[in-house]
Amino acid sequence: MRRLPSTALAMLLPITIAGCSKSVPESPAAQPRAVLVAPVALRPLASDSMVSGRLVPREEAVVASQLSGYQVVAVLVDQGDMVRAGQVLARLDDSLLRADIAEQQANLVQKEVAAKKAEQDADRVAGLDDSGVLSDEAIEGRRMAARSARAAVAQAQALLDAQRVRARLMEVRAPVSGRILERSVRPGDVSSPSTPMFRIARGDLIELDAEVPERMIGLIRPGQTADVVLPTATRISGTIRLVSPEVNRDTNLGRARILLPPRPDLRPGGFAQAILGQAQAPLVSSVPTAAVQYGASGATVMTLGKGNTVTTRTVKTGRSGGGYIELVDGPPPGTRVLLGSQGFLLDGDKVTPRLAGTAQ
Repeated sequence: MRRLPSTALAMLLPITIAGCSKSVPESPAAQPRAVLVAPVALRPLASDSMVSGRLVPREEAVVASQLSGYQVVAVLVDQGDMVRAGQVLARLDDSLLRADIAEQQANLVQKEVAAKKAEQDADRVAGLDDSGVLSDEAIEGRRMAARSARAAVAQAQALLDAQRVRARLMEVRAPVSGRILERSVRPGDVSSPSTPMFRIARGDLIELDAEVPERMIGLIRPGQTADVVLPTATRISGTIRLVSPEVNRDTNLGRARILLPPRPDLRPGGFAQAILGQAQAPLVSSVPTAAVQYGASGATVMTLGKGNTVTTRTVKTGRSGGGYIELVDGPPPGTRVLLGSQGFLLDGDKVTPRLAGTAQ
C-alpha cells in the first residue's frame, strides 16, 4: 500500500476534521407559555337558591255551629271531600226547636188578638175628648193599652223570627267552596260555637310557606315564578304571591308564600322545597370558576401584572352561579386572571395571555 507523504497528510487533516465535526446550533430562548385569561368584572350573580317549608292552605275556613246545646244527628261529608259554598255539612236535632216555634206562633196569635181588641177599644173613644162621656184618664188609658198591645205583637214576632233563624242554623253549611281538610264532628256530639266541626281549604288552593334567608328576601318579588319540588321528586311551577315585610331577628329568616295550582297530590302539612330565581340581583365582583384554585392556604387566583408576569393572590369567595364565582375579597375589577395552567406556573413567570372567548 502506498503511503502519502507527510506534507499531504498535514493538508488533509484539517479538511477531515472539518468534515467530521457538525456545528451544534444554539438553542433558542424558552418561549413564554400561552395561557387563557379573563378579567375580574362586575356581574349580576342571579343564581338559583333552594329554600324549604311546609305546604299550607292559602285560606282556611274553620266551620262550627252557631248554636249551643243541640245534638248532631247527621254528618254528610268526610275528610278529603270537595264541597261548594252553602252545601249542608251536618244537621242538628231540631225536635225541641220545632216545639218552641209552635209555642211562639200560638203566643203571637194571642198577642195579635189582644192587640186587635185594644185597638177597637181605643177607636170607640176617638173624638170623645173633653165631651164628659169618659174622663180624660180613661180615654188615654185605652189608647195606651192599644199601643202596648201593638208592642207586644212586635215582640212576639221578633221572638218567632229568632226561632226561625235558629231553625235554619240547624243545618251547618260550608261558608266557602273547597276541600275538607279535617272533620272533627260525629253524630251524637253536642254543638258549641267554640268547638270546630270542619276545616276547609278555600278553593282547594295550596301554597308553600317557605323560609327564605335574609340575603335573599330582598331579591325576590311577588309575581316571580318558582319551581317547587315535592318529596316524590315531582316538580311543580308556582308563583310567589307574598313576601314577608320583616325578617325574624332570631333566625334571620323571612317568609315567602308560593301559590301552587290545584293538584290531588298537594297535602297541607307536607314538606317541600323551592328553587327561587333571584330577581334584580346586584352587581358583584366575580371571575369564571376556572380561575379559582383551592389549596391548603385557601382560595387563590393567579393574576397578570406588568410585563405579563404571574402573581398568586389569596381571595375570599362568595356565591356562585352561571359559571362565575363572587370575589368577596380579591383583586379589583379589570385585573386579568389565569383560567388554566396554574399548576405549571410560579410567581414571576412570564406568559403570553390570550383572552378567553377570542380566536387564537
